[in-house]
Amino acid sequence: MRLLVADVSHSVIFENIIPLGRDYAPAVAAAAARHAVLEAYERHGLSLRNLLGIGIAVSGPVAPDGRIQRASIVPIWAGVNVREIFEPALERPIFADNESNCAAIAEMTWGAAMGAEDFVLFKIDVGVGGAIVSHGRVLAGIAGAGGEFGHMTIDPDGGLCRCGNRGCLELTASLNPALEIAARLLGRAVTIEDLIAMAKAGDVGCIRLIADTAEIAGRGLGMIGAILNPGLIILAGRGALAGSLLIDPLTASYERHTLIKRQDVPESQRVRFVVGRFTQNDSLMGAVALVLRRHGRLA
Repeated sequence: MRLLVADVSHSVIFENIIPLGRDYAPAVAAAAARHAVLEAYERHGLSLRNLLGIGIAVSGPVAPDGRIQRASIVPIWAGVNVREIFEPALERPIFADNESNCAAIAEMTWGAAMGAEDFVLFKIDVGVGGAIVSHGRVLAGIAGAGGEFGHMTIDPDGGLCRCGNRGCLELTASLNPALEIAARLLGRAVTIEDLIAMAKAGDVGCIRLIADTAEIAGRGLGMIGAILNPGLIILAGRGALAGSLLIDPLTASYERHTLIKRQDVPESQRVRFVVGRFTQNDSLMGAVALVLRRHGRLA
């Protein structure tokens, strides 16, 4: 679990990684967050009176009432009301949203989507996430599951996804398959950062793995483009750190799988692909923005 504290009164931002392992209980997370917040404020000599609230980016859909929906990444959190668990522990207002929605909020508040009223955020990492922003608002849907691009079924007979469906985009458009292949070939564990570094150093196998991922991601984005026809697509997640090694094949694939081709329309009507500013911590920055917006500190 990662904690980012932004004390607006003193213009201080500090981040902490809390080692909890996998599948930790919400109550454990709440207690660990309380301890980390108290320790951080004491270390920096700050008063907790300045703590406006706690923003939480969740790896799953969050309903309007704060309840986590089918959380495939953290399954034991499904059905948990984040506010009911965290507010008694932290004694501050809790604001929670899906991590990709938070990423979109960060990008439109301080990042690559500043000034954009309408855009799509597409996140490539160990999973595939996304968000849709229309007229400056994230479209969460009736149950908080809007923008779950990773769980679009692109192959009904494909592999079983952790969400329980088959052939989800996440199974092939995330970097997990590439990491598994690279690890098998190299005989050791490979991180996303390792894969990208080797590709940038000229390893043809790693270059191909990233390009194959981008091809499938572009196909999925083409489906989104057919529905929304967005003017701006923000590429987020650590996959975007591959730069042109991912962006070039992804945009070429998107072009092949959309109705409107670049040559058919003027420049003003062509989709723009932009790498997000906060590829490493966009969800955390968005969680901070959740709090600041609710307190009128941001437009």
